[in-house]
Amino acid sequence: MIQYALKCSKGHSFDSWFQSATAYDKLAAAGMMTCAVCGDAQVEKAIMTPRVRSARSVEARTETAAPSEDAVNMTSPTPEVEQALSELRRKVEENSDYVGKDFASEARKMHLGDAPERSIYGEAKPEEAKALIEDGVPVAPLLFMPSRKTN
Repeated sequence: MIQYALKCSKGHSFDSWFQSATAYDKLAAAGMMTCAVCGDAQVEKAIMTPRVRSARSVEARTETAAPSEDAVNMTSPTPEVEQALSELRRKVEENSDYVGKDFASEARKMHLGDAPERSIYGEAKPEEAKALIEDGVPVAPLLFMPSRKTN
């Protein structure tokens, strides 16, 4: 897994994890990256410093840098972040088909050309999502749980 600092064209900064650098490149090339704050589709890697821990001092390991002004704290979302997530959910639900627990098989069928391409969302087990990414299927995790019932 690799973590990248990302930034949208509107200046919002956020972090995201990817299976590999190649997985990031595939998602970016497929246009599947959106800003976690505003939903902007123009997202690119931001300049970031490597995480290097000093073995000399316990204090150095426990110190944390102050977040920048435009950093987004996803552990305690602000009303703006909640609004952006709500808007993202609305756009996904309006423009995609919910396939529930069949997400992995539907995504793979589309990738192989066995089903027509369309925007879908649903649920996948971690090992299913990992297999899709390893096979080059362009998928991305959503920051919310589907609101539709599966049964």
